[in-house]
Amino acid sequence: MKLFCCTRASVAPIIGLFLPLGLRLTVSPAADLSFFVLAVYAATGRAQAIQALGMSWLLTMINPGLAPLAPLGSVSRYAVFMGAFLAVFIRSGILYGQLKVSKIVLSTLGLGIFLIIHSLFISPMPDVSILKAVSWVLVTATLFSAWAGLAVGEKEKLFRQLYFGLVAIMLISVPLFVLPLGYLRNGSGFQGILNHPQAFGPTMAILGAVAASQLFAEKRPSWQNLGVFGVSLVFILASEARTAGLALIIGLCLAIASVPVLSGQRVRAVLPGLRSRRVWGIAGVVLCFGVIFAPQIGDKVGNYISKSGRAGSVESIAEAYDKSRGGLVDRLVANIKENPVTGIGFGIGSELELMVVERDPVFGLPVSASVEKGVLPLVIVEELGIPGALLVFAWLFWILRRAALSGVTGVALISTALLINMGESTFFSPGGLGMLILIGVCWAGSGRRLADVRH
Repeated sequence: MKLFCCTRASVAPIIGLFLPLGLRLTVSPAADLSFFVLAVYAATGRAQAIQALGMSWLLTMINPGLAPLAPLGSVSRYAVFMGAFLAVFIRSGILYGQLKVSKIVLSTLGLGIFLIIHSLFISPMPDVSILKAVSWVLVTATLFSAWAGLAVGEKEKLFRQLYFGLVAIMLISVPLFVLPLGYLRNGSGFQGILNHPQAFGPTMAILGAVAASQLFAEKRPSWQNLGVFGVSLVFILASEARTAGLALIIGLCLAIASVPVLSGQRVRAVLPGLRSRRVWGIAGVVLCFGVIFAPQIGDKVGNYISKSGRAGSVESIAEAYDKSRGGLVDRLVANIKENPVTGIGFGIGSELELMVVERDPVFGLPVSASVEKGVLPLVIVEELGIPGALLVFAWLFWILRRAALSGVTGVALISTALLINMGESTFFSPGGLGMLILIGVCWAGSGRRLADVRH
C-alpha cells in the first residue's frame, strides 16, 4: 500500500504538469486545451497550485518556433488562476467556519481592494484597470496563501523543484545557442526556449540570483551553484538583456549588504559563505582572469551594452539606458506632474490613445491590455498617485523585511526581481514574465525566521 501511494503521488505531477506541456507543443487546439488541463491540476492542492502557475508561465512564454500559437491563451490562462485560487480557498478553512488567513495575505487583499476602488473612480478605462487589479491580487494572494500553508519541509522541497525547473530551461536552451531557433526574435539576442531575449535574460537573472546567493548562505558553497551562476551570466550576456545583467549584480550586492540589517542577525549567521575559502578563492581567480583579459572583456561588455550595435553608439550604461527608456521616463514624469495625487489609473498606458485592448468576442470583456513601461517606482506613482504609491512601497518593504528573516536568498531574489522592473515594468502583470517574478517574491515574502526553519 505504501509503495502504491508513493507511485500515485509521483505520477500525478507527471500527468498534471507534463501532459499540458505536451499538448502545448502539438497543434493550436491542443495548445488551448493545455491551460484547462493545467487548471484542473492546480485545484488539487497548495503545492500543485504553485506548480501549475509556474507551468502556465512557461506555456505562455515558450518559444513560438517550438510550439504553435495558442489563440485562446490570453483567456484560458485565467482558468489556471481560478484553479489555483480554488485550491487555497477550499483549504483556508472557510467551508468549516475556521478561516485562517495570514497577515501578508490580508495586507495583499487590502491593497487589491484599494486598487479596485481607485480603478472605479480614477481610471479612464475602469473595466481594464479592474481586470488587471483583480487578476493581480488573485494570483498574488493565492501564491502567498499557498506558500504560507506549506510545512517548512514541503516549502523547501517545492522551491528546489522550481529552481531545478529553471535549471532545466537553461540546459534545454544550450543546444539552441548555435541554432537560428535560439535567436528567432531579432537574430541577435539569445532567447533559448522562451519567446523573447527580454524574457530569457531576466529568467536567467532570477536563476543566477538564487544560485549566487546560495554561495553565501552555505558554510561550504557547492560547485553546482557556482556552475549555474556562471552559465546564467553567459546566457544573460548572450540575451543582450542589459537590465537583467545589472539587476543580478546590483541585487546581489544589495542583498549581501542589507540582509544582516533587515534580519537583525549577525553577519556570520546569515552569510556563513563569506568565511568560506572556496568563495574567496573563486573570487581571486575571477579577479585575476578579469585583469589578464581586460581588453577582451571590455569589448564583450561594450557589445552587450550596445546590443551588438543595434542600440547605436553608446559610451556608458547610463547613456544606453537613456536611449532605451528615456522617452518612456519623460512621459511618466509628465503624467506625474499633471496628476500627482490621483494618478492616471492602474494599468493604464502613459499615452491612452496608444493602448490596444483585446476583448472577449462573446461578452466584450477585456482580456489583455499590454502597455510598455519601465522604471517601476515611477510607474506606480504615475498610475496611483503619491498617496497610493506610498501604500504600495510600504507593502513591498514589509515583504522585503519578511524575506530577510529567512536568509539572503529571499532578499537577493526580491532585489533582483524589482531591479528587473527598472527596465520593463512587469511586476503587476501575472500573464507574462510577472508570473515568474511573483512566484519568487511570494516565496521569499512568506518566509519564516531562521530560528524557526532550523527547528
